[in-house]
Amino acid sequence: MAASLVVAPPQAADSTLPSSLHQQLLARQWRRIGLLLAALGLLALAVLLSLGLGSGSLTLARLAQLAQPGSLTETEWHVLTQLRLPRTAMALVCGAGLAMAGVALQGITRNPLVSPYTLGVSPAAAFGAALAILYGAAMVPGWGSVITVLAAFASAMVCAAVVLSLASVRSVSPVVLVLAGVGLTYLFAALTASVQFIASEQQLAAIVHWTFGSLNGRTWTEVAVAGSAWLLVLPVILAQAPALNALAGGGDEVARALGFAVTRVRISVTLAAVFSAAAIVSFTGVIGFVGLVAPHIARLLIGGDHRWLLPFSAVAGALLVLTADLIGRLAFAPVVVPVGIVVAFIGVPLFLHLLLTRRHEIGA
Repeated sequence: MAASLVVAPPQAADSTLPSSLHQQLLARQWRRIGLLLAALGLLALAVLLSLGLGSGSLTLARLAQLAQPGSLTETEWHVLTQLRLPRTAMALVCGAGLAMAGVALQGITRNPLVSPYTLGVSPAAAFGAALAILYGAAMVPGWGSVITVLAAFASAMVCAAVVLSLASVRSVSPVVLVLAGVGLTYLFAALTASVQFIASEQQLAAIVHWTFGSLNGRTWTEVAVAGSAWLLVLPVILAQAPALNALAGGGDEVARALGFAVTRVRISVTLAAVFSAAAIVSFTGVIGFVGLVAPHIARLLIGGDHRWLLPFSAVAGALLVLTADLIGRLAFAPVVVPVGIVVAFIGVPLFLHLLLTRRHEIGA
């Protein structure tokens, strides 16, 4: 992820501009760089805490001895490399991927309340996983988790196809796109509830656990697949930062006047965002509000320029998920509270705050 967050230092000021404006622009650029470096420092600290804290035998003191050959026991090495490292890596991928998807979707719809969850992607993944569990996918030796993940991803992409088909229609406004996402969210939530109603007690427990959203038991293979999906779409989203600025600042008319192919931008960004979000939640389960909360935290700190907002949101999202996972692991240890629940406790109050303070932006 670090490679995607490299930011060029402030360039020399244009001599055609007033010197006071030069200084203001330079000061703003340096402030953004400082905030980004500070966020990366906090993220590095959170990673160390995630690796060194938990109910296992590996502690921060023992982790500090990692540089000494043979300092860790076989059990501690297993805890580090097979449990905490993949869990931490998945938290970084999950937070960064969902946050960037949220920024991209908010930019193309010009709506601050849009996220992969509110467009129905996460609830659709939950329905696919629930359906696979209902029909006994979890009981297939060696393939249960794979089938469940594939079913979740397929269902999420069906939802994405509906959203994309709407995004490609010229006469459909961003508001209609958002309302369609809300409708799909309710639809897939109802379908998942129907599956839960007819499931056995064992199947119901598995479905409910999946819908909580959790980083428990993540493997390096899962991290590699989810991370690859995010890295695949990362250049697409970053390349559209100028177009997102135009759309967010002046809407379709201004973006077209500046030479951007609005329909193509909306389709490519929507496809990239929902693809990465679907790949991530297929492994982690439903972790809502990350794509809503992290972009607004980033926007408040660094401004609305998507050239900075996208990478800063990735760091903020990763930090949010990692912190929520730490709280879930430590608050009631040795019981682990799923990260999706902890994030919801953070996300719901902010969601209500945005709904009340920015209702004019969504026409409410």
